[in-house]
Amino acid sequence: MIDIAKLRENPEAVKENMKKKFQHDRLHLVDEAAQLDKLYRETLTKASELRAMRNKLSKEIGQFMREGKKELAEANKKKVSEMAETLKQLEEKEAELGSKLKEVMMKIPNFIDPSVPVGKDDSENVEIQKYGEPVVPDYEIPYHADIIAKFNGLDKDASGRTSGNGFYYLMGDIARLSSAMISYARDFMIDKGFTYCIPPFMIRSDVVTGVMSFEEMDAMMYKIEGEDLYLIGTSEHSMIGKFKDQIVKEEDLPITMTSYSPCFRKEVGAHGIEERGIYRVHQFEKQEMVVLCKPENAMEWYDKMWSYTVELFRSLDIPVRTLECCSGDLADLKEKSCDVEAWSPRQQKYFEVGSCSTLGDAQARRLGIRTKGEQGTYYVATLNNTVLASTRALIAFIENNYNEDGTISIPEVLRPYMGGKDKIS
Repeated sequence: MIDIAKLRENPEAVKENMKKKFQHDRLHLVDEAAQLDKLYRETLTKASELRAMRNKLSKEIGQFMREGKKELAEANKKKVSEMAETLKQLEEKEAELGSKLKEVMMKIPNFIDPSVPVGKDDSENVEIQKYGEPVVPDYEIPYHADIIAKFNGLDKDASGRTSGNGFYYLMGDIARLSSAMISYARDFMIDKGFTYCIPPFMIRSDVVTGVMSFEEMDAMMYKIEGEDLYLIGTSEHSMIGKFKDQIVKEEDLPITMTSYSPCFRKEVGAHGIEERGIYRVHQFEKQEMVVLCKPENAMEWYDKMWSYTVELFRSLDIPVRTLECCSGDLADLKEKSCDVEAWSPRQQKYFEVGSCSTLGDAQARRLGIRTKGEQGTYYVATLNNTVLASTRALIAFIENNYNEDGTISIPEVLRPYMGGKDKIS
């Protein structure tokens, strides 16, 4: 949610930002917000003036009574009584307008960073840099589900019976490998100075709407029937929510955390759920990183965060590249975002394994997360980044470490988590 002062000062700049995100059908929201804001402030002013007048008359009542001027005192009492109903109506109107204004403001996207390339969708994202040589071996790399099946590591028939399409059972060395990668990612981030956290896996609706747009919420979140609770799609949701309505100490900034959680997603959209494999599923595990910092330090942390993901994947012998997300591919709350993509030797192309975003103070405004310094109280900046998402990272690992004899090599950094094994046979 943007600062409404920016909308008051320059509504055309807000509209221009929306045009860069190709949200022409939502431009009317700016005018709606401006009108609601005008009515809200007028109502607020009238209510404040009426309260001041009521207080003045109330003080005079005591003074008149002491001076024996009962008629004047009674006249003031009558005026105060008449004001009470008007003030009640104004306060109700104030609350109604404030609620409507907030609802509209939450639909207006955050300002994108000037460095973000303008484009309609992810097809216009821009490659930044490649890390590691993308190798295509002179032997066939089977589909990841077929490789895993050779190790008796995947059962989607059973998960179909228990849970339906989009779920899976991982077993044996493949399940161990998946857990080993998550554990390695956890320790990797702890070594970078991040505090390890395990958050709640369900959050309330006011936290959900604080961390994402209504459109994202509808497309991603599973609601618990009969409860004001949602299953998290990523631990960023509950980690940012941890600070809801708090004033954090400025000397504690930056707050750097790495969190583990299972993730639950509807995956509503054009891509659909995979029938055979585990690339796009309803449930997976993830190691996340979350940072709260001063707004002026956000870009510095942004660059650090995505570079940690690149470093981690390279330590697992997986070539990667980074992509700058264009304006039309940015979710409403994001200022700037980049994807980390892993090389697929089978498909001979890159695919997304993580995403890093800086959201400025948009989430903090929605959730009331502030800090207090010499310049007064202000909203913090929030950032998030995928360290490792289990299923996609597992696919990238298996394809890039698959040998001609059908074995899977284990890089040295992962062997302590695999009981010392250097290979899965």
